[in-house]
Amino acid sequence: MRDQPHPPQPAAPAPPAGRAPADVPPPQAAPPRAPAPRPLGEVRVWPRSFADRLTVPLPGVRAFARLAREGALRPGPEGLRGIPDLPYRPAPLPPVAPGETCVTWAGHASWVVRTGGLTVLTDPVWSRRILGTPPRMTPPGVRWEELPPVDAVVISHNHFDHLDAPTLKRLPGDTALFVPAGLARWCRRRGFRRVTELDWWESAELGGVRFDFVPAHHWSRRSLLDTCRTLWGGWVLTDRAGGGNTVYFAGDTGYGHWFREIGHRHPGIGLALLPVGAYAPRWWLRDVHTDPEEAVRACLDLGARRMAPMHWGAFVLSAEPVMEPLHRVRAAWARAGLPREDLWDLPVGASRTLGADAGTGGETGTPGRLAADMPLS
Repeated sequence: MRDQPHPPQPAAPAPPAGRAPADVPPPQAAPPRAPAPRPLGEVRVWPRSFADRLTVPLPGVRAFARLAREGALRPGPEGLRGIPDLPYRPAPLPPVAPGETCVTWAGHASWVVRTGGLTVLTDPVWSRRILGTPPRMTPPGVRWEELPPVDAVVISHNHFDHLDAPTLKRLPGDTALFVPAGLARWCRRRGFRRVTELDWWESAELGGVRFDFVPAHHWSRRSLLDTCRTLWGGWVLTDRAGGGNTVYFAGDTGYGHWFREIGHRHPGIGLALLPVGAYAPRWWLRDVHTDPEEAVRACLDLGARRMAPMHWGAFVLSAEPVMEPLHRVRAAWARAGLPREDLWDLPVGASRTLGADAGTGGETGTPGRLAADMPLS
């Protein structure tokens, strides 16, 4: 039987002028009851297109003509001078006690998340370069040989800087893969035998960790002929058997109404891994990539206790100066009046650890251990 995808929800109404979405009172209704987890490795049939899930239509001929005229897809020489200043400080992975959750930034959208006794990779890209871009500016923050055995991988969507075939080829075929709807066939053709594909608001469980697939403001394509043939989204990882920590991984996304809905359905997010780079020129990328200020607003909409910026400092994908995302997200966090210690602006290769029950609003302990920090100025 063909799986019937959840119908797209209409965009939330715009907030009043001069009022940030994060200031709008949260919904009063209780979160909808989550469906039961799907079976692991389930073979499913999907619609041929997920274009109805787009928040806005994809750019048309006029937009591409403007892009060709302006040609502003890479920083100028001045913007590239910050490459030597990119924060890169690899360090050994710290031990993780029962009930704790440790995140290590490997660069771009790749994280090593150790939670509930599992080691999970998010959008793993260990390649030196990806299609259509210069070589990466910073090496991966963790040497592949130094990774612990990988129990699971989550993929947000099929763009080349998030779904890297050479990296996945390094993994054993019995690694558990959690992917968006429509992407399992691609993975199975490459020898993976434990692939679970999910629609928005669906979940699956592995070893006491729940993997919830949630919406994002983005799109998908790997060739000229497969636009929006597979779904896109983010992941909420919850340690159900240990400390109760919840980590939200956004993948790639623009800013919009989904963040508030995700926070409503998943209250008590302890850490949000949010993209802050690849946003310029704004007229071209606004709908699919948050800028630093929007990422901070998204964190507030989610109700997340902490935020870790990502999706910057590895690949040159857009026109902003390479160090600008870090400076702007720090400034936006400060303007929002949020505790400095809750912005985990890690250098590539650094780790931080959430204690048991760190995702709950009642936590009073320390916000986390810093395994390899960087100067704040």
